Amino acid sequence: MLNWIWASFFLIAFVVAFVQATAGGRPDALKDVVASLFDSSKTGFEIAIGLTGVMSLWLGLMRIAEKGGVTEAIATGVGPLFRRLFPGIPAGHAASGAIVMNRSANMLGLDNAATPLGLKAMKELQSLNPEPDRATDEMVLFTVMNASSVTLVPISIMTFRAQLGAANPADVFVPILIATYISDVFGLLLVASIQKLNMWNRVVVAWIGGLTLAVAGLVWHFSRLTPDAVAQQSAVLANSILLGLIALFLLMGARRKVPMYETFVDGAKEGFTVAIGIVPYLVAILVAVGALRASGALEALLGAIRAGVGQLHMDSRWVDGLPTALIKPLSGGGARGMMVETMKSLGADSFGGRLSCVIQGSTETTFYVLAVYFGSVGVKKTRHALACALAAEVVGVIAAILVTYLFFG
Repeated sequence: MLNWIWASFFLIAFVVAFVQATAGGRPDALKDVVASLFDSSKTGFEIAIGLTGVMSLWLGLMRIAEKGGVTEAIATGVGPLFRRLFPGIPAGHAASGAIVMNRSANMLGLDNAATPLGLKAMKELQSLNPEPDRATDEMVLFTVMNASSVTLVPISIMTFRAQLGAANPADVFVPILIATYISDVFGLLLVASIQKLNMWNRVVVAWIGGLTLAVAGLVWHFSRLTPDAVAQQSAVLANSILLGLIALFLLMGARRKVPMYETFVDGAKEGFTVAIGIVPYLVAILVAVGALRASGALEALLGAIRAGVGQLHMDSRWVDGLPTALIKPLSGGGARGMMVETMKSLGADSFGGRLSCVIQGSTETTFYVLAVYFGSVGVKKTRHALACALAAEVVGVIAAILVTYLFFG
């Protein structure tokens, strides 16, 4: 599907530009589209190269966290909760450990570790499956939780914001945390209601209730502040959390006697590989969206949506985040490109630029996650997994919009 969408961007851009040049009073429309192809490809490469330093910093720190046992510590803490959410897994089965470790790695943004652990968890869950081509309840819940996973450290988003000149690259940290938590809990509760899980267990209530109260407290606190106070306090909170996490990683590394300098360098080496690896994806989406914008087609579409929203007497600034929201279920790289293009066009600190970042951080590549996880074990009947994951995706986008208005109104 993404192949057709990507190709259609070019075709629509070329047709609209041709009409504009021949009958729309814009004789330079075709030239503008061609120029945008070169400019966007150059921009994509420059942005990716500029990411290398910051990406190396965070990947190095994350490697220390991994070696220092932070992932295992999280797994130990949430183990009792996960045993209640996956009652069909026998005590001591390898699937439990893989699920908890996958979830912990996802929360920390350790994608390289999370995916192999997730595939291992699906393999172990398949070993308990009496109908190999049909997803079990545990498989459905696991994949939906992966498709709406809480992100504690949105490394790549903050890195892109820094590269594109944001005054405070971490100012979207708290909004992303709130929005992604809402999406995650909604997905969990939706699957639990369908599967009739006992969500009133004391451990489950304590975990979900406690975290929800904390998030609700954040929302309540910031909703009472003036916009300037929100910006100031959220920046202090976000930077304090990030510095606290770095300190925790270093302390855990020291506790386990990890050779931190060497470990940091080893992890940081991946920064260059990661930065170079995203060049093709970034260029692909930037040139397509750049052509669409240069032709006037994208602005015409968003303008029509804004006009419709205006008829309802609603603020329409959130419309600028729609391109990222619509692409994210299909492609993480495509959505990343949309986010970058929005920040590049409107400004990293614009409402639309920030909203696209919050949407990127609070939603997931739903179709990719389900295809890879179920496909790895040959499951064809995915039952209610897709519907629940997409519902969580929609809630994540709505939450991102509302939280962005709260923080950056």
